[in-house]
Amino acid sequence: MSRIDLAPEIADEKVRERAVRRLRELRVPLPTLSELAEPDLIPGPQQVTLSGIGPDEPLAANLWRVHWFNDETRTRRVPVPGYLLLPEALTGVKARIVVALGDRFPMIGAHKVLAAYGCLVPRLVTGRFDPTSDKAIWPSTGNYCRGGVAISRTLGCRGVAVLPAGMSKERFAWLEGWVSDPADIIRTPGTESNVKEIYDKCAELSRDPQNVIFNQFSEFGNYLVHYHCTGRALDRIFDDVRRKQDGLHLSAFVAATGSAGTIAAGDYLKSLHGSKIAAVEAVECPTMLYNGYGEHNIQGIGDKHIPLIHNVMNTDIVVGVSDRSSDALNLLFNDKTGLGYLVKRRKIDPLLAKQLENIGLSGIANIVAAIKLAKHLELGASDAIVTVATDSASLYDSERAAHLGRHYSGGFDEVHAGEIFGQHIQGISDDHLIELTHVDRRRVFNLGYYTWVEQQGVSVVDFDRRKETGFWSELQASVPAWDKLIKDFNEDTGAMHAG
Repeated sequence: MSRIDLAPEIADEKVRERAVRRLRELRVPLPTLSELAEPDLIPGPQQVTLSGIGPDEPLAANLWRVHWFNDETRTRRVPVPGYLLLPEALTGVKARIVVALGDRFPMIGAHKVLAAYGCLVPRLVTGRFDPTSDKAIWPSTGNYCRGGVAISRTLGCRGVAVLPAGMSKERFAWLEGWVSDPADIIRTPGTESNVKEIYDKCAELSRDPQNVIFNQFSEFGNYLVHYHCTGRALDRIFDDVRRKQDGLHLSAFVAATGSAGTIAAGDYLKSLHGSKIAAVEAVECPTMLYNGYGEHNIQGIGDKHIPLIHNVMNTDIVVGVSDRSSDALNLLFNDKTGLGYLVKRRKIDPLLAKQLENIGLSGIANIVAAIKLAKHLELGASDAIVTVATDSASLYDSERAAHLGRHYSGGFDEVHAGEIFGQHIQGISDDHLIELTHVDRRRVFNLGYYTWVEQQGVSVVDFDRRKETGFWSELQASVPAWDKLIKDFNEDTGAMHAG
């Protein structure tokens, strides 16, 4: 099997049998991808097991909550995933900007736990990962490694987080409470922009054959689970919005590229609605926009390279957002004075203003990008843009305090709030935005060569295969085969029927 194939076939029967024995002992059944995409398919007994189980407990029952359809408490299921519909009074544009809330996922309060599940389980059920001896290595700039540690622990194996030392304190505090050994938190040099340093550490760790690297930037399970699960969840959200407004058209999906997992949902939405796919990056590190480099603080989006799992040839637009905006709006949306300004001066509904706390730094960047896109495309009231808030502001309390100290040491007042609103919302223009031509797509695609072929050893043939639509179509069509492998695995463990 080549480096880029995610083949739904058993690779090693002996390793698979050891995995079966381990999960039989632990009585852990595995949800299929389709059950996570459509939780109504989840069997009744598994729903019953969640009764009385807290969403942040490190228990296997919470695997059945690894979907978009949790309510605000993350304990009950709802027919439509949580979302915010941002009014023109806040965005300044008539287009309907819809934000899906990723903080309703269990254990980590971010949708990256879904990506981690989509990466580990395919290897587990095909005998490509031995939970009795292997360690799962989770390289990340933030939430994915937390998701990986959570999924590893619930599946009875050891997970190791690899992330830059400069990430938010809240990430490290969470990890310290979940890993089995402090040594399972590996800090690499730098911050959000230092992805290569993570790769270098993983190359070192991979010399031990029992360290299995789950590189989210090249794990096609990350793409597939977001295409199948996140794509359907966002379509359900759009249907709910459209029921309230006849004639609404889904014009675009906006997402920071990050590992290029979430943006896979754009492929699903585009296939249904013909919506454009807009990839977001920091203007301080404008890789796709200008072949540039730098450092920024939009934590969770990664940069300085093109992920292997990014379907570049299906991406329509690249939008640059400054971390000055995400840092400033993180303060405005979560400070009592800032919220008071939004409610009193901007007439934002107090209930909506309170819910802005559900949006973290990358989610704010996505909103700014959506506003830019709406202005650039001159979208109106019959147009909708769907985007995602991966996590909530609670993961960035320390970042907000630091921003407050740097810029408002004498205190933050309503004038300052108005200045932030004026500069970072009203002042949004369509600068740092490119509508990609075929030549532009080829340029962005080719940038990936230097990471994946020259540095990571992917063959040129495999690298180029990703230009073809058929490569992605075949991957997307593999879900039923993966569901069958998971069901067969559950039958062998007997865990679905365990009392």
